[in-house]
Amino acid sequence: MNSVVVHYQEVALKGKNRPWFISRLVANLRAAVADLDVRSVRPLVGRIELTLGPTAKYDEVRDRIQHVFGVANCSRAGRSGRSLDEMAQAILADARDLEPESFRVSVRRADKRYPLRSPEVEREVGGRIKQARGWKVNLDNPALTVGIEILNDHAFYFFGKDKGPGGLPTGSGGRVACLLSGGIDSPVATWRMMKRGCQALLVHFHSYPFLSRASQEKARELAALLTRYQLHSRLFLVAFGEIQRQVVLSVPAALRVVVYRRLMLRIAERIAKDQGAGALVTGEVIGQVASQTLENMSVIGSVASLPVLRPLVGMDKEEIVAQAERIGTYEISIVPDQDCCQLFTPKHPATRARLDEVLAAEGLLPVEELVAGAVAAAEVEEFAFPAAATPAGEGTRG
Repeated sequence: MNSVVVHYQEVALKGKNRPWFISRLVANLRAAVADLDVRSVRPLVGRIELTLGPTAKYDEVRDRIQHVFGVANCSRAGRSGRSLDEMAQAILADARDLEPESFRVSVRRADKRYPLRSPEVEREVGGRIKQARGWKVNLDNPALTVGIEILNDHAFYFFGKDKGPGGLPTGSGGRVACLLSGGIDSPVATWRMMKRGCQALLVHFHSYPFLSRASQEKARELAALLTRYQLHSRLFLVAFGEIQRQVVLSVPAALRVVVYRRLMLRIAERIAKDQGAGALVTGEVIGQVASQTLENMSVIGSVASLPVLRPLVGMDKEEIVAQAERIGTYEISIVPDQDCCQLFTPKHPATRARLDEVLAAEGLLPVEELVAGAVAAAEVEEFAFPAAATPAGEGTRG
């Protein structure tokens, strides 16, 4: 069995645009397995086939595929002729080491001209397997499902399916700039936008040298992990400590957090526009902290001309933590660090800031100078996965 059959789901619903989405998915799969012995990645009718070379290990290939958005599921598969006997013989040859408690055969016909209907093929091939191996048939809850897909000139067969991440292929949904802290929420928000096909630029604000470099290191670790899903990432490290110090000198304590957030959005938006991104993304959740009331979020978001997307806005913490654990960011996010949110933060921030008061407070700051300086001084690092596909150059991480 030297093929891997990849199925997609949402991509199949794209009508006339479907070929473009499939081509993006094929390109992303090809890039994801670039350093493995995969001989070809090609679209077929309703599916994609990866052909494995002699040194390719299915477990490794599967792990890469399960990080590629747009994939509904994948299976290690074999090829056979289209006759009932050919299919049954090939399946029996590759199933010789299997002893399931029960089984069933599930057939899909990509070629509707095939003379037998799917249930007929299931009965005939299933009967041959039962006669040869004595396996018990269970149509409702089988221990093993033998899949067969009949194409125009051959058939695929496989034993079960491995679930993919779903969503849309990375690069099909445009580019967004994600404000990435070292916490639990923003990496999940970023991942959810990636799942919708967006290529995510990562913008991290830190307060070095007022605080340690720990938050920068966490941002790099999160960027490396998220890059497994989108294959290439650009991380902007923005020094924010001096800006916070100037805010403390001029802005009333209760309004400082709102002003910090508005300055972050201004800086992120400037970077986003420079990089061709069409929206900003935050990990904000209504009511989670004092700055994330509906009133404050409205005042903060009003500073941006680009849309501000908040993928987690209606989720609770338990849901976000569960998703962070599933995608692998949680263990990084809970490592203690000193991020810019801890610096110069008032004890009693405003929970219902008024726009007129915030604008008056910002009038005491050289806002354009602060934003332009932060953007100009931002450090940029590139991340790529797999490492074999990493472009040469200093600052690139895999």
